[in-house]
Amino acid sequence: MAKIRRMTLADTWEAAALEAANFPMPWPLSAFEFEMQENPVARYLMAEESGRLIGFAGAHMILEEGHITNVVVAESARGQGIGRALMQGLMQYAANLGVRYLTLEVRASNTPAIALYQSLGFIKVGIRKKYYEDNQEDALLMVCDQLPEAEDDFTEEETVYE
Repeated sequence: MAKIRRMTLADTWEAAALEAANFPMPWPLSAFEFEMQENPVARYLMAEESGRLIGFAGAHMILEEGHITNVVVAESARGQGIGRALMQGLMQYAANLGVRYLTLEVRASNTPAIALYQSLGFIKVGIRKKYYEDNQEDALLMVCDQLPEAEDDFTEEETVYE
């Protein structure tokens, strides 16, 4: 099974390459570098197997709200529970930070992702018309307020003060 861990700056080139291989309008490397170095609300988890990035998921977490920005699993690793593991990890991370609900947009045609999100407690609350610039496809706006309990022993390096 894949190892899930926090993404670092050293992982950004691999994340950008994975996104470029899977999305028609991928984020550039500079966006991932910004997320790792300068965006204090960004949190990204990655799945790796044999030292190779096979998926990642990220969110912006602001007080009690989290917005999922990216979820991607390498085509060769799909159907193995990697997306579910990443989402569950991100949901736990969010809960640990005090987030009460998560939102996301997903292509209306992406039935596997929609099914995954629904199985994790996300519900459709709206449609963003012509959201995707590459083909003018609609996005479903989904939200989940069924996050796990926060872990009592959670600490995050950059928020621990002595």
